[in-house]
Amino acid sequence: MRILVTGGAGFIGSHFARRQVGAGHEVVVLDKLTYSGNRANLAAADCEFARGDIADADAVERAGAGCDAVVNFAAETHVDRSILEASDFIRTDVFGTHVLLEWARTTDARFVQVSTDEVYGDVAPGVSSREDDPLRPSSPYAAAKAGGDLQVLAYVRTYGLDACITRGSNTYGPNQYPEKLLPLHITNALDGQPLPVYGDGSQTRDWLHVEDHCAGIELVLKEGAAGEVYNVGGGEEVENRHIVQRIIEHTGADASLVRHVADRPGHDTRYSLDTERIAGLGWAPAHSLEDGLPSAVEWYRTNREWWEPIKASGDYSRYYELQYRTRLQTATS
Repeated sequence: MRILVTGGAGFIGSHFARRQVGAGHEVVVLDKLTYSGNRANLAAADCEFARGDIADADAVERAGAGCDAVVNFAAETHVDRSILEASDFIRTDVFGTHVLLEWARTTDARFVQVSTDEVYGDVAPGVSSREDDPLRPSSPYAAAKAGGDLQVLAYVRTYGLDACITRGSNTYGPNQYPEKLLPLHITNALDGQPLPVYGDGSQTRDWLHVEDHCAGIELVLKEGAAGEVYNVGGGEEVENRHIVQRIIEHTGADASLVRHVADRPGHDTRYSLDTERIAGLGWAPAHSLEDGLPSAVEWYRTNREWWEPIKASGDYSRYYELQYRTRLQTATS
């Protein structure tokens, strides 16, 4: 199979691209190489690379030539950035998905949309989101992803497109851009820098190792039914403050580095996924936080040459300044 992997130089997309190359597939990566796209993530992958924007129909057509399927990882993904600059999220996550769907419709390519548990919004204690639950996104990011998802389902219904959707929970592992919770706190802890925790840190997330996430997407690509949505969750719900405490334990950092800062607007308190549907295809997570988190910490400890230039970059510094600096100063004053 020849697969177009959009956003394949990013975190999850690069892991998926390498996995498909290892399985013997031809892979074409289309990536705009925004701040979070990194060619170094594909250094060990024997795949074709095309730099381009999924919102550019010509770029999609060139990269997708001869492809049998497209797996769409390309997205603006960080909630905090969506609060600061929502328009980029609408362009990529909504309009970009539309452009890809049009290409798939004209070429009869199989389509898998990689989405997020955040489209469901807050989930009450004792309840897990099912695939047919209403979408109640809380952030511009989640709303943009929900918009892309709804387009996919509409193209299945209207045009008979062979497409399905995966919705993953909080994913972690090597090569994750260090603005997300785990790599931010791991790298800060390794450098003795403050560990910002929103509010009281009681927000609960379901954690999923990147290899398990990619295995789920791969299975849906092979066996998922057109028009279906498949939740891919790790089944390990942990409060953010407890995740930070585990990072402190695994890095040996001083607990005094924790700073409780003002919560972000519209912050969801809990996500939880019912994964019965994808389990019916034969999927189950193979990694637990007990082994996956120490492994992730060790990767960042031994791969400073990957993340130190990122944290020193102008884009990262600007983002960190806007999102955390004032709050950290307030927390310590």
